[in-house]
Amino acid sequence: MDPDDGAVGCLMSILKILFIALEVLMLFNLLIFVHELGHFLAARWRGLKVERFAIWFGKPIWKKTINGVEYVMGSIPAGGYVSLPQMASMETIEGKTETAVEELPPVSVLDKIIVAFAGPLFSFLLALAFAVVVMVVGRPVGEAEATTTIGYVEKDGPADKAGLKVGDRILEVDGHKVSKFGGMGDSVTWRIVRSTGETIPVKVDRDGKELVMTAAPAKEQTKFWQRKSLRQIRISPAQSSLIAEVSPNSPAEVAGLKPGDEILEVNGKKLHHFAAVSEVIEENPGTELVMLIQRPGTAAFQVKIKPEKPVSPPDEKPRLGILWNASGKTKLVHPGAIEQVVSSVSAMTETFGALFARDTDIKPQHLGGAVKIMDVYYRLFASESGWRLALWFSVLMNVNLAVLNMLPIPVLDGGHIVLAIIEGIRRRPLSARILNSIQTGCAVLLIGFMIYIAFYDVQELPWKRSKEKPAAVKFAPRDSNRN
Repeated sequence: MDPDDGAVGCLMSILKILFIALEVLMLFNLLIFVHELGHFLAARWRGLKVERFAIWFGKPIWKKTINGVEYVMGSIPAGGYVSLPQMASMETIEGKTETAVEELPPVSVLDKIIVAFAGPLFSFLLALAFAVVVMVVGRPVGEAEATTTIGYVEKDGPADKAGLKVGDRILEVDGHKVSKFGGMGDSVTWRIVRSTGETIPVKVDRDGKELVMTAAPAKEQTKFWQRKSLRQIRISPAQSSLIAEVSPNSPAEVAGLKPGDEILEVNGKKLHHFAAVSEVIEENPGTELVMLIQRPGTAAFQVKIKPEKPVSPPDEKPRLGILWNASGKTKLVHPGAIEQVVSSVSAMTETFGALFARDTDIKPQHLGGAVKIMDVYYRLFASESGWRLALWFSVLMNVNLAVLNMLPIPVLDGGHIVLAIIEGIRRRPLSARILNSIQTGCAVLLIGFMIYIAFYDVQELPWKRSKEKPAAVKFAPRDSNRN
């Protein structure tokens, strides 16, 4: 390969990463900006003093004063705020105000509630706006969201030991009906993760008969500094076995397989999931396989292919040299706007319900913070039709932002509303000293929790995942003496 071609390819990869990062930054900023804009506009409407409108925290990287309001862009991408001296003190996060509260006119309880509620309201309205856009442009949906049929059962895994088989259509998990394999809510994966008993009953439809199997869930071992793994019974959904890439000099390349090809059968047996191919190779060592291939635009055809050991890694088992499309086929759906918002709210309630349930494996460490959110956005934008997925994910994020901020915790908007209600009941505001102590204590706890979550989030960033990837599989170059 020409060295110049390699340099150009490297430069293009860097530019792509920077462009995706810029997209993520802009969209993440939009979510924060709209939320804080709600507070800002409500404060202006109700006549409150606005000292500062800041997006992100930390040392300012940009600031400008316009009409008495200081607009700031911070250096820590973890939120934002509107500095309102007449509201409850937020000096721990926002810094000291320039105007003494005593010098400003008092604010009514209703005004405080309106200003505090405006942020979550704007986030919710933005979620609805994103949902309308998604309803129009559509959202890619993988096969896992459209089926509950098992496509692969790991050998000697919990499901295999329980008697579950490929082709079983799962009806219920742990007593809950399921309508899809992956995702939140009524999905197979979520109900397994959400279960609390020592065993998980799974009701399936097998050839028209309803059967109930009981699986003992397993969890992967993790290091003490990593997020604890969640329950699984090691099954995968039925999906198309699509080829994403073919390794150079591999048996697959020699057989003429190409990206986009779908493997329908192996040795006359219908394929329900690409993971089964590896098992067929292990069960038939050194044997030539007969595959039925479907290529777009052509009739199905057969190929014969014999797995080979790659030269790198040297101890690798015989392989075909195929990288699979993990999501299988996708289709574009147009869910209703209200349906999307309701689904997002349901996902939030399901998460909180699992978090506070007794004996559940889901702990605070499994939540994601700002680092995780930006990482998810990055991966969505990097995927095919990523912008559609990013819009859909933004519905969930804005609903999350609205709901979380309405929690009755000082520092959050819900906490401001609670403090305003207490002030209305007492008919006088709490003392500045008490307010400052409450806000400072809660701010320290909140920041500490954010750091705690970020500790786990950074371990799952792209650079970390790339280090954990298995070594690239390489095959020896073909010559005239090799078929």
